[in-house]
Amino acid sequence: MWPHRADGSSGLLRGVILVALGTALLTLSAKVNLPLPYVPMTLQTLVVLVIGAAYGWRLGSVTLMAYLAEGAIGFPVFAGPVGGLAPFVGPTAGYLVGFVAAAFVTGWLSERGWDRSVFRLFVAMALGHILILAAGFGWLAFGMKLGVEKAWLVGIAPFIAASLIKNALGAALVPAIRRMFGPRG
Repeated sequence: MWPHRADGSSGLLRGVILVALGTALLTLSAKVNLPLPYVPMTLQTLVVLVIGAAYGWRLGSVTLMAYLAEGAIGFPVFAGPVGGLAPFVGPTAGYLVGFVAAAFVTGWLSERGWDRSVFRLFVAMALGHILILAAGFGWLAFGMKLGVEKAWLVGIAPFIAASLIKNALGAALVPAIRRMFGPRG
């Protein structure tokens, strides 16, 4: 599907296209959201984990950092019509940081064969979700000073069932994506 050139430029072009595609998918997934008091429920975590598993740890992490950079410079890529630095100091800050860690870990495990088994990929994605939720919880509890109990109630509890559903969906999607587009490179 991707042309190969001796000078390696096809690999760079492929990477740029995949990063652009990934950030576009992340933006769309942020717009599908259920507003909650502190942190909206979105499809972003599903896309973060699929990007990590499908792209691998390097390109997955770069894609998430590019997405965060797009938001930081003011593009309205986050949930709602939001861009700029406010999300990096508001209630969602921990989750945003957790996105990069989750893509890294899910991608790293995927590159070691965890994406070849739906069960193991589910576990890898669960670890990614745990990282996202832990970073979000930590920021809400201590950065936003909500305290442990309230941070649990608004930042973890509402997301547990959805995370399990997203893990199952992601673990089923990645093998299908792999069959359509070939192995990661």
